[in-house]
Amino acid sequence: MNGLLIGRFQPFHLGHLDAFHYALSKVDKLWVGLGSSNKPPQKNNPFSSEERKKMILESLDESLKKRIEIYFIPDFEDHKKWVEHIATIVPKFDIVFTNDEMTKYLYSKRNTSVFSIPFTTRNVLSGTHIRDLIISDQPWEQLVPEGTKNFLTKTNAKQRLRNL
Repeated sequence: MNGLLIGRFQPFHLGHLDAFHYALSKVDKLWVGLGSSNKPPQKNNPFSSEERKKMILESLDESLKKRIEIYFIPDFEDHKKWVEHIATIVPKFDIVFTNDEMTKYLYSKRNTSVFSIPFTTRNVLSGTHIRDLIISDQPWEQLVPEGTKNFLTKTNAKQRLRNL
């Protein structure tokens, strides 16, 4: 059985890693959709799709990498068309993992099973919070996997975030 998990992963953090583990406990293969893949760098989406893919792959162990495939999912203004477009990008899946109410509604109307993802300390493990910590020189490294930490350090994410 295959599942779909879509997120922006700006940056990929430990809450996302927990979501991957949760989803992979329910399915054999997980299609990971990198949302907002068509957006230029901006304050809320500072990392490109390729950079986010790299963060994810550098943060997963080999056993998890073998069970996921990553796809780039562009934004659409029309949520219904967005869901239809995803079907043209991602192979067949049986389950969607999401906490977004509109996505839950649209996939349930398509007779697709929808699972909510348990949040792990959402107030701390959020991309917005982590980006804010990086910009303000506060500790953030413990909130992301080692691969993401290495990527953000090597690419001078702090300066990029400040420039945006």
